[in-house]
Amino acid sequence: MEWLNYHHLFYFWTVMRAGSLTAACARLSLAPSTVSAQLGRLEETMGGKLFRRVGRNLEPTDLGHLVYRYADEIFSLGREMMDTVRGRPLAGPLSLKAGIVDVLPKFIVRRLLEPALQLPERIRLVCLEDKEDALLAELAMHTLDVVLSDSPLRAGLSVKAYSHLLGECGITFFAVETLASRLQADFPRSLHETPMLLPMEMTALRGALDRWFASLGIRPAIAGEFDDSALIMVFGQEGDGVFVAPTIIENEVLRQHQVQVVGRTQAVKERYYAISVERVIKHPAVAAIFEAARHNLFVMK
Repeated sequence: MEWLNYHHLFYFWTVMRAGSLTAACARLSLAPSTVSAQLGRLEETMGGKLFRRVGRNLEPTDLGHLVYRYADEIFSLGREMMDTVRGRPLAGPLSLKAGIVDVLPKFIVRRLLEPALQLPERIRLVCLEDKEDALLAELAMHTLDVVLSDSPLRAGLSVKAYSHLLGECGITFFAVETLASRLQADFPRSLHETPMLLPMEMTALRGALDRWFASLGIRPAIAGEFDDSALIMVFGQEGDGVFVAPTIIENEVLRQHQVQVVGRTQAVKERYYAISVERVIKHPAVAAIFEAARHNLFVMK
């Protein structure tokens, strides 16, 4: 068995938390040369560089990020052990670091994450919103516990992860009252040449919408394309065009954006996935999200 020198790991963990070698040395009351030597020995153990020099600063490598995540869990668990042994209240909440693909509606994200926040144990939630590829890279380095997405993991990616379907639902079309009132009677044909606010091309929803429009011979007048669903709703609220959102958040959209329903369809589905490095979900907060979505939030067909 290969043994890890936890003193070396502790010095590395302190440098990461302090943000610099100088600040870490001040906390540890050690000379920079001493800490640098210990970091060098840890790098020998790990078989790679933990930091790279950028100008006058040190930045963690991919390996450094990975080792830090494990170190943080190790020393957090150590504190918890000592608190338990000494009969002290457990110090910190369970951490849930969730990556959110930026096309997901904020209402949906809140609904999906809510079960984790309702667990008996305290949860410290950290949300990072970004493009899918950037989030999957963070997931591969174990800096995220889960990525919430509107599409499963694409074939051919080098990331070793698993897609867990949370659920699916149809979509609702919305518009301000003056526009909605003249479109409702002949929906969906009324959408032909009507100004529409759509998600960007290459998104799962946009592809499904384009195929549905084509099957019905509908050519909407595209008034705007957006990579932020919240921004689409803001423009829609101002009367700039018809927009869509998942039917399960219809009430929230109506309440917050003062719009009306133009129509609904089940022919276009929004699907939501939890992507994790675990084939069988073990993180209690991620498991709560999965179970609640499958049995409560969505009606699985």
